[in-house]
Amino acid sequence: MSKKTIITYGTFDMFHIGHLKLLKRLSKMGDKLVVAISTDKFNEVKGKKVMIPYKQRAKIVKSLKFVDKVIPEKNWEQKVKDIKKQNVDIFAIGDDWKGEFDFLKEHCEVVYLERTKDISTTQLKKSLSNFMSIPKEDIINAFEVIEVLKKDFE
Repeated sequence: MSKKTIITYGTFDMFHIGHLKLLKRLSKMGDKLVVAISTDKFNEVKGKKVMIPYKQRAKIVKSLKFVDKVIPEKNWEQKVKDIKKQNVDIFAIGDDWKGEFDFLKEHCEVVYLERTKDISTTQLKKSLSNFMSIPKEDIINAFEVIEVLKKDFE
């Protein structure tokens, strides 16, 4: 039986449970998992602002026992070259990209996977932004109220 190589692409900023579930699921689809992570420069081209630098994101993903290789994604056009160089059998990505990579079907199988519900990096960044917009004084006052209430329950 021939070994199957899977490849996926992503930014993997603010690594969360959705990323973990996706990569674990992909690893079970084959024998080797290659993860291409968008570089900081490429994210700028895509209009994405990352919180965590490329080298750190790559190190986080590479540390997972079921990820065999991490490569940089520097541009949109490199996918066919990566598929050939890595001997990829399956290109897999979240279903929010459904149809966008069908042109790769002439090189390998293309699979769109359902995303983890109720979690996304965009959602996390929005929540963080909302939290950061709360005036510092309001946060301090909230903690003071909590301290007063705690005393009432002791």
